[in-house]
Amino acid sequence: MALETWLIKVKKTISNSFDSVRVTPPTKTKAPVIKRSRVGVLAFEIAGIMPKLTHIWRFLSDENITRLHNESICLEGVRKIVSDDDSFLLGLACAEIVENLRVLAKSVSRLSKRCDESVLRCFESVFDEFANTGNDPYNWTLNSKEMEAKIKKMERYVTATAILHREIDNLTVIENNLKKSLQYNNSNSKKDHEQLSSKQQKILDLQQKLLWQRQEIKYVKEKSLWNRSFDSITSLLATSIFTILSRIKFLFHITHGYPTSLPRSLSASSTIYPDQTSNPYNNPSHGFFETNSQILKPSSNTLGSAALGLHYANLIIVMEKMIRSPQLVGLDARDDLYSMLPNSIRLLLRNRLKGIGFTASDPVLAGEWREALGKILGWLSPLAHNMIKWQSERSFERQKLLPKTNVLLFQTLHFANQEKTEAAITELLVGLNYIWRFEREMNSKALFNCTNVNELSKNQDNTS
Repeated sequence: MALETWLIKVKKTISNSFDSVRVTPPTKTKAPVIKRSRVGVLAFEIAGIMPKLTHIWRFLSDENITRLHNESICLEGVRKIVSDDDSFLLGLACAEIVENLRVLAKSVSRLSKRCDESVLRCFESVFDEFANTGNDPYNWTLNSKEMEAKIKKMERYVTATAILHREIDNLTVIENNLKKSLQYNNSNSKKDHEQLSSKQQKILDLQQKLLWQRQEIKYVKEKSLWNRSFDSITSLLATSIFTILSRIKFLFHITHGYPTSLPRSLSASSTIYPDQTSNPYNNPSHGFFETNSQILKPSSNTLGSAALGLHYANLIIVMEKMIRSPQLVGLDARDDLYSMLPNSIRLLLRNRLKGIGFTASDPVLAGEWREALGKILGWLSPLAHNMIKWQSERSFERQKLLPKTNVLLFQTLHFANQEKTEAAITELLVGLNYIWRFEREMNSKALFNCTNVNELSKNQDNTS
């Protein structure tokens, strides 16, 4: 009993000593660990934003801006049916780039609402102020070298997140295969021992594969956007958007709201708006994005206003194919083409064809028409093809994909003058009508001559 009493006392002493250690506060307190919320499944949405920001930044390189200034706005079709005013065309280009950036900023704004830092949660209002006044209170505008580092970081995130998406798909396949194998094994439990052993081994292999795949996904998540915090990703996107807008304002010489802290190293490009008084963005009575929206609104005499840009683009491409091979055009195809014409072009075509004969047997005139049609298609066809490219890259099904071209809206039929475009299309129709009839008449004559030769040959054989 004495021994037991002694052991109890020792146990109590040890217990009290441990309790005193736990109660005694540490001499140096550690900073509390703040758990930031992770983006998780929204990583895939963010991975769709980053390449688009990268695309805009790359488009704004000195080389591309020089090409825009010296080549894109000088396209013959643009000058003929859109505008021959350089400032107007460059204004349209600038407005479209700004609009693309604004849409991406809206997506970032939604993400910012989930941030822990109050500064990041105010991204939308801070960005609007920056656009309108150039005020950058948190110094989110980067220099060129810093921006390139951010671009590379985003590219690494996007690559890792794409790998994660693929590995998750592979995990789903393995899980489904394992589920099927388990169901099959349970429903065939009475089969011979050898077959059951083989199935059980397959199940074990799938279970091991599933374990490895989950480990692989855990590893890839650490490299991808999945385990990044909303704060860190929003900060990365916000600084990129601020820097891109600064770059736009610098290149297009938008002085109102121009950030004075913007490093000159961002560009060595020449002035795009030599006359700043003609720059629509310098009007302080409207907000930056409101002004931008007005610039992009097509005037009433354009195909964009009439919602005919895409339809006319398809019409021109169909005619282009027919003009290249008129001998292959049948009556049904000709009727289908006519059914595509709106009433305005039908009326123009009817008036244009008045007085033209029904015969088309002059090879010289057919050659002249081919040459004329080739010239019209030379400047009109690129705008039609650009219209299709622009539309397909922005369709709902493909909106998450990265644009593969640098086609801008002013290089399409969207801002094209409706009257001038319809006049050009009418000329194509008149010329196509002539060379189509010419080919049919030539084929008929050739067939007629061939038939006569055969009959003559038969008569000579019968006579002999």
